[in-house]
Amino acid sequence: MKRLGRLLSCSAAIALLGGAALAEDVTIGLATAQTGGLAFADQPSLAGFQMAIEEINAKGGLGGKYMVTLDIKDTRSDTGATVQAAQELVAAGVKVLITPCDADPSIAAGQISQAAQIPTLTFCGTTPTITDAVGDYMFGTYPADNGQAALLAEHAASKGYKSAYILKSPDSAYTLRLPEYFAEAFTAKGGTIAGEGTYGLGQQDFAAEVTKIAALDPQPDVIMTAAYEPDFPAFLKALRGAGVTAPVLGSDGIDSPTTTGLGEIANGIVHTTAGFAADGTPLGDFYKRFAEKTGAAPETVYVATGYEIPYILDAAVTAAGSMDGPALRDALANLEGVAVLTGKVTYKGTNRMPSRDITLVEIQNGARTPILTATPDPASVPAP
Repeated sequence: MKRLGRLLSCSAAIALLGGAALAEDVTIGLATAQTGGLAFADQPSLAGFQMAIEEINAKGGLGGKYMVTLDIKDTRSDTGATVQAAQELVAAGVKVLITPCDADPSIAAGQISQAAQIPTLTFCGTTPTITDAVGDYMFGTYPADNGQAALLAEHAASKGYKSAYILKSPDSAYTLRLPEYFAEAFTAKGGTIAGEGTYGLGQQDFAAEVTKIAALDPQPDVIMTAAYEPDFPAFLKALRGAGVTAPVLGSDGIDSPTTTGLGEIANGIVHTTAGFAADGTPLGDFYKRFAEKTGAAPETVYVATGYEIPYILDAAVTAAGSMDGPALRDALANLEGVAVLTGKVTYKGTNRMPSRDITLVEIQNGARTPILTATPDPASVPAP
């Protein structure tokens, strides 16, 4: 696990040619889940973020003039702890706040930074209403749930699936709304919903839910859920153990070694992710650089999407010429076509949830294979 606490910039200032002009030192605060249930996404996101900040500082800082210090607080995957961390970071005067890969703590933290006019970005919170729930200083960075759902529905229709069963949990916006967005997009393409079930986060016994699915006649053509570990592995084991063979569609939350490590029962799973590290692509090249630096290749794309965020900030700071809150907010909101590892990111014309590519991958024999990479047609994306 990465050491938590305060990460100092490689230099407090840069001496410019000819004399005494110095770069300005600024602090970015990170209130993210380095332990607990969200650590599978927030830990690798932090590792990528730190690597990018080191590179940017080595080149003169954000916008070529702001050397960055990171103030890192572990929220332990707890909303209350996220609020406390955000309060402490805002009081300490951070210029930018980074929040966890989940809507609920990100909204709670964002409401604190919104009042202080501090631009705030979530590591990989995907609920498309995060930004509207907070205000104009809140930005997503990862493909939104309704976009993921639209691409999954397009895939389901292309496979000829006519009926789907959705499994959702009301315990988080992500696990509740993403399957609901899928149902909306799937039915818009002529599909029907054969049934739906619910579960609780952290649930380990899916016998009752699986029994209900197994009793359906006819069986659904496909099952879709936004469950992630430890719930998704428990559900999949119970599902296949009951003899249900319907293909399963998942979301980016199962982009982890746990899923590929499930063995034969994971074969055929299709899920969304932010990108695929093919050889010769910017993402593939980054994976090699990361492995050279750390001694281990990334196990998930969250490393890359965490790495992208400082470069998104760098583009905004360059455009604004400032890290003043309102100026940086406006610059972020007007970014268009910013090249990152996984494609291009655009905020202009959005509700501050980015327009960007989404990739579908299929799991076979413990490995992922890309099926499709696309930016969903806005006409097919359910409203937030």
